Amino acid sequence: MRFEVPQFIEIEDKIFGPFTFQQFVYLAGAAGLSFVFYATFPFFIAVILIAPIAVFGAALAFYKHNNRPFITLLESMFGYFTKGRLYIWKKRQKKVEDEMNEFADIPQAPMYVPKLSDSKLKDLAWSLDVQDKQRGDVL
Repeated sequence: MRFEVPQFIEIEDKIFGPFTFQQFVYLAGAAGLSFVFYATFPFFIAVILIAPIAVFGAALAFYKHNNRPFITLLESMFGYFTKGRLYIWKKRQKKVEDEMNEFADIPQAPMYVPKLSDSKLKDLAWSLDVQDKQRGDVL
């Protein structure tokens, strides 16, 4: 049995002449709003208002930023400005030299670990527990 595999599924269909449905809606909306401004305001004020609307409508219809539609960029910008932000502070690691200088004045005595039993495994476990308590790692 042979099956036909759809190709070019990312390309939108051209419905209104050379325009897709979304492009047609953006251009028709910009043209309609431009006509409203032309009909209600004097000519010079209407031209000043129509120019940014025409550019915005053309950008919505045709401009792609990083191969993504302009409307996606606008949605991302709106979400960035309206949502809360989480700032994470990243602690810088101290250099080894700074740590050596910081603790150079404090005398460090070697830790004495007494021998409790004949089993080396029990001695090792006990010494690790003692070292953890000394560093403060134990809850």
